[in-house]
Amino acid sequence: MAVGAQQMTSNTSPERIPVDSSLSPGTNQTSWLSPSGLFAFGFYQEGGKYAVGIWLVGNPNKTVIWTANRDDPLVDSSSSIEFTPYTLIVRTYQGGKAKSIISWQKPADSASMLDSGNFVIYNFPYDPSNVNWQSFDSPTDTLVIDQHLLNYKELVSSKSPVDHSSGRFHVVMQGDSNLVAYGVNSTNVDTDAYWSTNTQEKINATYTLLQDRVALFFVGGLVTLQANSSDPDQKSILLYRATLDYDGNFRLYLHSFINGDALNSNVSVKWLAQNSSCDIKGFCGLNSFCKVTDEKAGCHCFPGFDFVDESHDFLGCYRRSNYEQLCRAEESALSFSIVQMNSTTMGGHPYSVIPLSLEECSRSCSDDCHCEAALHVNDICEKNKLPIMYAAKTPDNSSTVLIKKLMPAPPGKPEEPNQHVTKGKKMLILLLSISLGSFAVLCCLIAVFSFLMYHHQVRKYERLAKVPTLGPAQEFSLQSFSYNELEKATAGFREKLHKGSLWTVYKGAISDGKRPVAVKRLEREVEEGEQEFRAEMTTVGRTHHKSLVRLLGFCKENSRKILVYEYLKNGSLANLLFNVENQLAWRERVRIALEVARGILYLHEECDLQIIHGAISTRNILIDESWTAKISDFRLAKVLMPNQTGILYNIKGKRTCVAPEQHKHALLSTKVDIYSFGVVLLETVCCRSNIVVDAPTADEVLLSTWVQKCYVAGELKKLIMDDAQVDMKSLEKMVKVGLLCTQDDPSLRPSIKDVILMLEGTKDTPDPPFITMSSVCF
Repeated sequence: MAVGAQQMTSNTSPERIPVDSSLSPGTNQTSWLSPSGLFAFGFYQEGGKYAVGIWLVGNPNKTVIWTANRDDPLVDSSSSIEFTPYTLIVRTYQGGKAKSIISWQKPADSASMLDSGNFVIYNFPYDPSNVNWQSFDSPTDTLVIDQHLLNYKELVSSKSPVDHSSGRFHVVMQGDSNLVAYGVNSTNVDTDAYWSTNTQEKINATYTLLQDRVALFFVGGLVTLQANSSDPDQKSILLYRATLDYDGNFRLYLHSFINGDALNSNVSVKWLAQNSSCDIKGFCGLNSFCKVTDEKAGCHCFPGFDFVDESHDFLGCYRRSNYEQLCRAEESALSFSIVQMNSTTMGGHPYSVIPLSLEECSRSCSDDCHCEAALHVNDICEKNKLPIMYAAKTPDNSSTVLIKKLMPAPPGKPEEPNQHVTKGKKMLILLLSISLGSFAVLCCLIAVFSFLMYHHQVRKYERLAKVPTLGPAQEFSLQSFSYNELEKATAGFREKLHKGSLWTVYKGAISDGKRPVAVKRLEREVEEGEQEFRAEMTTVGRTHHKSLVRLLGFCKENSRKILVYEYLKNGSLANLLFNVENQLAWRERVRIALEVARGILYLHEECDLQIIHGAISTRNILIDESWTAKISDFRLAKVLMPNQTGILYNIKGKRTCVAPEQHKHALLSTKVDIYSFGVVLLETVCCRSNIVVDAPTADEVLLSTWVQKCYVAGELKKLIMDDAQVDMKSLEKMVKVGLLCTQDDPSLRPSIKDVILMLEGTKDTPDPPFITMSSVCF
């Protein structure tokens, strides 16, 4: 965020720029100057292209204080600005495109660039006090003297010193009259803030930035930057600005123009909010920590993590393996260690906070598959899942971060099988050297023993062997149940959880009643039910991920077909979203959306088999006791063979919100799951179903159509019903991703990996192409 300049006195009236005036970087007229020549409005250069904005003239570099439509693509030197009675238009002659960058309601008379740094549009007829539009009302990352920041408005940092598009930090003027700085992807709760003026509920508060010179005044819900004095020797013009810089630090700058000469100036930092960049939450990205070395802050990956982009270390780090999945795998012989990082702290939202010593905390995290990292401070253990947020090295020893890391294999272990093979060969040579007859006797004994073992085990596996198209039994770790066992486990199939057209789900318990399960029974012996039974066995039986419901076992006795799943006590995501009285908080909805996306990523790219789920919906996403989201219902799942890009589906009857191509008997790809996830994301954002028949207006019946209209009109607040917890930046990002995913053309939908990167903020989210969408719920 930036702060404005000291008000200057000038004997020269500002130049009135008439309607129909124009600017172009390819001509001599590239900007309109203020009377003093210190401020300019027009085209400024970024790299080899141009943006439109306001800057403070200086030598050798311009200081940009405002940018129009800062996240739009830059334009080339053939472009121009055209001043019409109702709008300022940027026209690019490469393709003949024209776009309005500033618009107003009443016809304009003229415009002026003022010495205050304010660009104004005057109403017709001309009256200097009758302003139609002014740049002061829409600050980007800077305030200048006498510029206001209204309630709930914000300043957003630039991406870098040479890229003035929206960056990673913002300062918000909250409703309680407190000016607060957050990372742009935070949830705007107190624990995510890294600086504030602490002026809550003080109607006429003052926050001094520079003693006896510049202050922030809080009056009636707005903040204003004011200067109390000028240069004592009257030989220089002093201009102040306060900027939320690209690194997240809020700084007050002084520009001193000697004798009022724009080409003879000095600039200095007079005040800054944080002395160390490591105190800025979000300075380093996810799964990384900030450390000061030789008075310079830098970002470093935690043990076991790698940079997302080594040339941009602030983007954070990632870990190649899913430790929670490896930890939960029963067949895994891997072991984990805890790396202790003293004098380190981290933020975020722990799922467990308990009083433990450092040793107990380390042991508890090591034994807990959910725990990826823990913070120990003042004998309190805070266990966290990934990602790790707001981590930094601290100058004291009061806090310790514990990181779970995969232990390397013991030295010499890989050679052990070869040693056994060598001994076996020696024994075989020895036996052969004794006599061929003895060897024959030994072979006979082995054959008899093998036959007896086979006869002993055959009953245990005979039911699994009868299941068609499942492949070798050893590929599965599923338990085979008898019908009588499951009838007893469900008390005669008494407690019904859900009923469908072919299947009914009952609650039960196995392991002597210690483990609750969901028992899914096929009620009618039809071909479709047989196909769905095989689909679930061949897909979910081979998967293992924290965001997928786990198949524990099955029963197949003649026409009786039953599947046994883990029981998830908190029900479906749909029930939680659409329950107005007990709705999920915004932060929980964002987390759940990411968990579902990671489950789809596993199915599409990380599993041994590439799987199309085909029925992603909020009703098929279940929530377990630790509030982890898990994808269920694999009845429509299909497996893609290596090098196979698509497969034919045959959709019958009522299903879920599916992609348009699923009704055209077309060759389908993983993009059908992307479409369904987009519907889930929009339902999660808006807490309403994709189709509401009794909606107040026709536009609101179909959710994706309504969301698109609200996004185009800039009225996203209509989607959240005044939910104060919702972060508008995060809301806009999730809406854009949802609209991208629900495009009718599969080629326009992003991959699930790109979806995750956009939701995490690692990758920029483009504007969705606004074409007619035909999302239909079946």
